[in-house]
Amino acid sequence: MNHEPASHSAASAAIASTHFIRNIIEADLAAGKHALRHWSGRPGPGAQQLAGPLDPARIRTRFPPEPNGYLHFGHAKSICLNFGLAEDYGGRCHLRFDDTNPEKEEQEYVDSIIDAVRWLGFSWEAPAAGADAQAECNLYYASNYFGWMVEFAEYLIASGHAYVDSQSAEEMRARRGTLTEPGVDSPFRERSVDENMDLFRRMQRGEFPDGAHVLRAKIDMASANINLRDPAIYRIRHASHHNTGDRWCVYPMYTYAHPIEDALENISHSICTLEFADQRPFYDWLLERLAEGGLLQRPLPQQIEFSRLNLTYIVLSKRKLIQLVDEGHVTGWDDPRLPTLVGARRRGYPPEGFRLFAERVGVSRSDSLIDYSLLEDCMREVLNETTPRRMAVLDPLKLVIDNYPAGHGESCLAANHPLKPEMGRREMPFGRELWIERDDFMERPSKGYHRLYPGNLVRLRHAYVVRCTGCEHDPSGRVSVVHCEYLPDSKSGTPGADAHKVKGNLHWVAADHAYRAQVRLYDRLFSVPSPGGRREGDADGVERDFRDDINPDSVRVVDGWLEPALKDAQPEAGFQFERHGYFVVDRVDSRVGAPVFNRTVTLRDSWAAGGSHRR
Repeated sequence: MNHEPASHSAASAAIASTHFIRNIIEADLAAGKHALRHWSGRPGPGAQQLAGPLDPARIRTRFPPEPNGYLHFGHAKSICLNFGLAEDYGGRCHLRFDDTNPEKEEQEYVDSIIDAVRWLGFSWEAPAAGADAQAECNLYYASNYFGWMVEFAEYLIASGHAYVDSQSAEEMRARRGTLTEPGVDSPFRERSVDENMDLFRRMQRGEFPDGAHVLRAKIDMASANINLRDPAIYRIRHASHHNTGDRWCVYPMYTYAHPIEDALENISHSICTLEFADQRPFYDWLLERLAEGGLLQRPLPQQIEFSRLNLTYIVLSKRKLIQLVDEGHVTGWDDPRLPTLVGARRRGYPPEGFRLFAERVGVSRSDSLIDYSLLEDCMREVLNETTPRRMAVLDPLKLVIDNYPAGHGESCLAANHPLKPEMGRREMPFGRELWIERDDFMERPSKGYHRLYPGNLVRLRHAYVVRCTGCEHDPSGRVSVVHCEYLPDSKSGTPGADAHKVKGNLHWVAADHAYRAQVRLYDRLFSVPSPGGRREGDADGVERDFRDDINPDSVRVVDGWLEPALKDAQPEAGFQFERHGYFVVDRVDSRVGAPVFNRTVTLRDSWAAGGSHRR
């Protein structure tokens, strides 16, 4: 039988919830804070910005990934938040690659991020707002601003707000101070403007090796916030960049580049996770200094922090994800067990499920741990509404209807979705020999067992009522064939069907028409809610290896017998296999006429509280 979740539909649940970021945006809009901003149609410094017309976007947000890896579930929350807010308030959301580190970034990651954002259903392209306006393509790269960032850095030097430091990294670290002790000024802090400018320009020309000098902001080495103790803003890197090639020998630090990128792009609300809260004072300090020099227009972007996504039964640390891939615990970044978006797509998680999940978990400033079952419930809710039903037998046992005419066959009609008649019906071939699930027969039934056993009546779904007459065994004593007789007047959809009341309802496929297919039964990658976390009896201070918590049963591959309507299923097509769960045609390993199926999620949560898995 089908399991239809009792929860309301995804469409009715995906209503924008009120949270503190929405409150900030609505207050800014009511006050007209950003109403007089100018927008030239492309990012640029203050004079260029002010030369354009008023910004057609009421707000601007951004999703700014660094292209040094594949996106994970936490990024999905940020994507849904930033793009969703822009949609809701008549704004624009920019997709910007924070590609300031040439040693870790690759075009492969750029392409995968673009694909993931599109897959989630969002776009950075905006149509023209009027007859004379131009459409916006808000896809940007931090590396395209390197020229302006150098210009801004030279302004900071000229205005006395930056200097070149020639200490080693170890010496800088030793003078930085602690949370309770102030830092110590660098011996190079009072270099003249001319000397600093000369050194910085020679750094740009590649005259010095990596690490010989850094450019630092001159703020306050005694500040209670360590991030204001003259942070580095430029370092020497003789490395080729995926976008700019060998043009640059100096690269900006992320904490310097990011606020400038926001300001150049007219970002109104720069939304990030809580770990950047301590960096906000520097974010504001830098933008204020540049605005004072007329290099940026006001109002300046506002940084707002929210809590990152924390889910049970997964790890989102990039370091740990790399370990899982490099050490072969998974088959790659798109392994359906990994919490990457490419893995989720291959597993069959619908993008609408992530959008629903983002609304359900909400936005707050407090860290919390979300149970993975909430994510799975959101996926089930969407899939239940959208996926057609099919029959598949994954642990086959032969059923022979002895009184059905040999060589005869017929069709049974089955609804593609029990609650959506508009999805139509399909024909299923029926014959004398069928495949049924092995656990649908018990030779000696337990109490309360209502499926097939000697003498009992059950209905074959969409077909006939049958009575079990016995079974055969193989040499090991295992049941190999079940025998039964059918009631000819009991076919579903005929007047006689209602005359036979039975408690058991079995799914099946006709042996002569079914085809064999590989089915991968995916489960959670980790067997405990907090991989690597402390357990009762662990010594204090001892960190456990998260890899010790890998679930040995996270994937099981079986050969199933599937109804013929599934043979031509296309990659990424999703189905509910009745009684088994939701499945998707694998987008990598499937071939024409030979689809491979991945289990997306079971019909019900099979994980008990505390990590015990019920099979």
